[in-house]
Amino acid sequence: MRKILAASALALTALALGPVVAQDAPALPGAPDPARVQAGTYVMDPAHTQVAFTVNHFGFNNYVGLFGTPTGSLTIDPKQPEKASLTVKIPMNEVRTSSTKLDEHLKTPDFLDTAKYPTAKFVSTSIKVDGNEADITGNLTLHGVTRPVTIDAQFTGAGTHPMNKKLNIGFSGTTTIKRSDFGIDKFVPLVSDEVKLAITAAFEK
Repeated sequence: MRKILAASALALTALALGPVVAQDAPALPGAPDPARVQAGTYVMDPAHTQVAFTVNHFGFNNYVGLFGTPTGSLTIDPKQPEKASLTVKIPMNEVRTSSTKLDEHLKTPDFLDTAKYPTAKFVSTSIKVDGNEADITGNLTLHGVTRPVTIDAQFTGAGTHPMNKKLNIGFSGTTTIKRSDFGIDKFVPLVSDEVKLAITAAFEK
């Protein structure tokens, strides 16, 4: 009986406090509202932009790594989003995993060969927009090879950053590439040829 009374009291308290908590929750500065986007050129925020990669490791598990501090720009007009242009440069030396030794191995000629190919680059060539989603097709140059790639992108949000007072706009995206297409074929298929990429990108004006 005590358990029933205690559960009832807890439920009533939650119902009573629920509206109060909801009212006190602050609104986020960014929202996926196209009306918040101003036309112009936005510069990539390298501190809040990441490219994560996933490969299958010997069939045992899916292993994840990360590229950070990319640079680039986005030029966009919300009235004609399909005419937007995107350029991104990714420093290959910024590759990170949970293993320092693996980080160093990935930089060798076995894989990225960062001494010879220090930067990867993506330049958009066409954009198809469907509401807050878009297919961004462009040329990816990696390991000295250029191939067409399409990113499945989603508009995350836009608004004024409360700290630096700059207009911000953000997107997320996914795509899959074959590393052998770019001449990176060491240990295929033990380490998967297919590489899944997950991108989160922030820009400011």
